[in-house]
Amino acid sequence: MSDFSFHLFPNERYMDLLLIQAGYEQCAPCHSFGPAARNHYLFHYVISGKGTLDSTDSHGNTHLYHLSSGSGFLICPNQINTYIADNHLPWKYIWIEFDGLKCKDVLASTGLSFDSPIYRSVNHTLTEQMLKEMYAVADGFDQSSLYLIAHLYLFLDLLVRSSFNRTEFTAGKLKDLYVREAVAFIEQNYYRSNITVEDIALFCNLNQSYLGKIFKKSLNQTLQQFLIFYRMNKAAELLKYSTISIGDVAKQVGYPNQLNFSRAFKNVFGLSPQNWRKENQLITKQ
Repeated sequence: MSDFSFHLFPNERYMDLLLIQAGYEQCAPCHSFGPAARNHYLFHYVISGKGTLDSTDSHGNTHLYHLSSGSGFLICPNQINTYIADNHLPWKYIWIEFDGLKCKDVLASTGLSFDSPIYRSVNHTLTEQMLKEMYAVADGFDQSSLYLIAHLYLFLDLLVRSSFNRTEFTAGKLKDLYVREAVAFIEQNYYRSNITVEDIALFCNLNQSYLGKIFKKSLNQTLQQFLIFYRMNKAAELLKYSTISIGDVAKQVGYPNQLNFSRAFKNVFGLSPQNWRKENQLITKQ
């Protein structure tokens, strides 16, 4: 097996769990990365060798961790880190970068967090299975997106079950419930052209400003950004799996004005709806 692999994955707009990139590397002595911050969650597992992680906590304090084979570390969004391979026995590690609506809850049940980033295993067998799932993702760049997401779910399941810091997941705090209610409202009403952030707040029986604050903190998106993001994903499904006109797609996701829809779609996917359909459509007109 090669000592280095790195792949960025197709920009598939999954909501619950999104794969960004993955890879593995046998590092040179003293090879370092950082200081840097990531936009998404990034998990490294040390296959062999050793190194150090210099990581900030939620209060801005810096901590130095020494890691060796069989351990790992989580980097959270916007967390500043530097990691360095040992001079005499440099590590080989494998990593997966991911995000999505389910990530916060899943990672909470591992016990890993901004302030507790180090993974230790309590079950060698489960950890070996986890490593196999990580390789399945890192080497699966030529597989379908469903294959990759499936193995990403299996990796996270094994990460939870093998983690030394594992905590039992509970139903969640009241704030999390409010966020889930807001998401549910959007899922059920995205096709309505006249829904507003105020409507979502009224449904949750909350002050609009307060709901906006806890929603942004939980999902790192404003309510308006999430609504647009959700609508564009639904539009992409219609463009990919149907032959209805662009105008009808726009109307079905809450945009009576096709020009406004096309602008919003391009902002999310980088292509106009027409060009995106040409590259991705799975159904052709008879």
